[in-house]
Amino acid sequence: MVDGAGHSRVAGRRRRGLGCRGLTLVELLVALAVSSIVLSAVATLAFAMGTADKSTSDMAFKQSQVRFATLKLSDLIRHGKLVCGMAGSDLAIWRADDSNDGRINMNELVLIERGAGHDYIGLCEFSASEVSVISIGGISGLRADDYSNSRVRLVPHCQNVAFLFDVSPPDTRLVNIAFDLSEDNVVHHYQINAGLRGWAGNLLVGGEIVSGDDD
Repeated sequence: MVDGAGHSRVAGRRRRGLGCRGLTLVELLVALAVSSIVLSAVATLAFAMGTADKSTSDMAFKQSQVRFATLKLSDLIRHGKLVCGMAGSDLAIWRADDSNDGRINMNELVLIERGAGHDYIGLCEFSASEVSVISIGGISGLRADDYSNSRVRLVPHCQNVAFLFDVSPPDTRLVNIAFDLSEDNVVHHYQINAGLRGWAGNLLVGGEIVSGDDD
């Protein structure tokens, strides 16, 4: 015979036994499935964020290259004296008359380079020791590799670099540098436009420079 207190002790033991039982196989499998789904979602999100961050970084870097190239080239052309013509695949700019002799000295020239493949934009400046005078007609035979010079690639990986003018050099007053650039697998077209403010056209006679010392 079990009294009321005995019933309570038995019921209590049964409740404690139910509370301490382990997970069933079905519950364990469900828990594993849910965990797998959550971990897969987290991994996918992490990969997507990493890819987006890489693409953003690449685009930001190339955009900074374009901005710097635009500032550098625009300043060079704007303050230049003459667009002398093409030196092979590159564009020759008489940046200043440092010697104040009214003639183009080699160390006063800058080449805006695009290479034979028209696949980069760079600057080539000649050494201060290169003081020989060069004619505009001799620009076409100029080869930067034949001289001591410094080079910098402003936009190292682009395509279809083209130089466009309002009129042919050396009468050029406006220069357009066009190129294509791939950013995150999308090709964008860019143009850099600049005009000569201090154009030295008064020195030109028949397409060549005639200084006050010439006969």
